[in-house]
Amino acid sequence: MLVERGLPAALTAALICACDRGHHESPPPSPPPQVTASAPEPAKTGCTLAPIPLRVPAPKRLVAIGDFHGDLGGARAALRAAGAIDEADKWIGGDLVVVQTGDVLDRGDDESKILALLERLATDAKATGGAVIQLNGNHELMNAAGDFRYVTPGGARDFGGDRPRALAPGGEQAKKFAAHNIVAIVGDTVLSHAGVLASWAPRVDETNLAARCWLDGQAGGPRDGTPALVNDDSPVWTRVYGTEGAVDCAELDKALAQLGAKRMVVAHTVQEHGITNACDGKLWRIDVGLAKLYGGPIEVLEVAGDSARVLRGSR
Repeated sequence: MLVERGLPAALTAALICACDRGHHESPPPSPPPQVTASAPEPAKTGCTLAPIPLRVPAPKRLVAIGDFHGDLGGARAALRAAGAIDEADKWIGGDLVVVQTGDVLDRGDDESKILALLERLATDAKATGGAVIQLNGNHELMNAAGDFRYVTPGGARDFGGDRPRALAPGGEQAKKFAAHNIVAIVGDTVLSHAGVLASWAPRVDETNLAARCWLDGQAGGPRDGTPALVNDDSPVWTRVYGTEGAVDCAELDKALAQLGAKRMVVAHTVQEHGITNACDGKLWRIDVGLAKLYGGPIEVLEVAGDSARVLRGSR
């Protein structure tokens, strides 16, 4: 594991205290200067990005997949379990909609290979009436901020051998991340990396656009950050929904009502025994540690109509 390299001074003090406890890294405890924690802005002056629609019409089948963390084998196995690809990695999903909820980066050596696969599948899926929706997680934002603590030696050589340049706001890969939201609502299901608390629900559009403008290089550099990165209750950081016993179902209901959704799907916190649910199926937790580092099972969540079920695969 690498120590941080070239981390901006404004974030170093905050990030250095967040040790890697398995899958329980933490965001900065307070935002660096120039970041407003309580009121995310949709964009800094001059940002030209158009919003990506938050809502996607309900498909016949939706499959949500959690953290890949640099493991191409695990990613391929999960996509096969979803019925999205065959053994040759060709799209066979037809009008299937796949949502990958972030954290492609860190802890594994295959990051750019996974990103290339997702990019190709998104094009192929669109041609058959389907979609591959990639969301940004905390690790995508951390890398843009210059936090490389969880990069493997192989990952350090990735992205043309210049990871800091490629992943910094405005860099080639960061601009690709800027084409993805943090929160999506597909039919009546809201999906994000860590979950949307009721306090964030009214501002998901602003949160999405603020992060995208920052990643695109139109809202400052690594030291500026974005509200989703620097708030520990944000849709890429909260552990409330991922921790057994911590969920207030009444608060979940409030968030779902604000978002016009029936269920929420989150990743971020590893479920050691596979996908779990709470609050009578209104909350689903899909990070099963399928990456090589964790050795978890291959499981994905299928939503079809009003029902949800776990699909299992093998490596």
